[in-house]
Amino acid sequence: MHDTIVVVTDGSAHANRAATHALEQAEQHGAELDAVFVVDTDRHAEPALSSIELETIEVEEWGNKELTEIAERGDGLDVEVTTRCCHGKPYVEIISYADEVDADLIVLGYHGHSHSKGDQIGSVTDRVVQNAGRPVLVAT
Repeated sequence: MHDTIVVVTDGSAHANRAATHALEQAEQHGAELDAVFVVDTDRHAEPALSSIELETIEVEEWGNKELTEIAERGDGLDVEVTTRCCHGKPYVEIISYADEVDADLIVLGYHGHSHSKGDQIGSVTDRVVQNAGRPVLVAT
């Protein structure tokens, strides 16, 4: 049984399928769902208003939009969804957040937007699976 589920999104097709699985699991088990978007600080600098920093702000806004969509889908299923947008190394932030909320399950996509080889697992997903120390459901 799952009481707390963490779903990770980057807006990719795999992440959207992961959100669907996570919402279904939360509905079936009466679990709380935490949706997480991580602004990858290796790819996007921390804000201080240069053009790169403005791009970081855009990514964060986009991430918050993705999180809002998951929360709205949860409302339709009567699933409570908590959202979190943070900055850092994605796999570190995902595992840290799952530890913080004592998640029973992490759900994420096979790979995300930044992965170019469709037949191989993404690096973030691989690192989460290898290091989470808790069940991980990978949506393909």
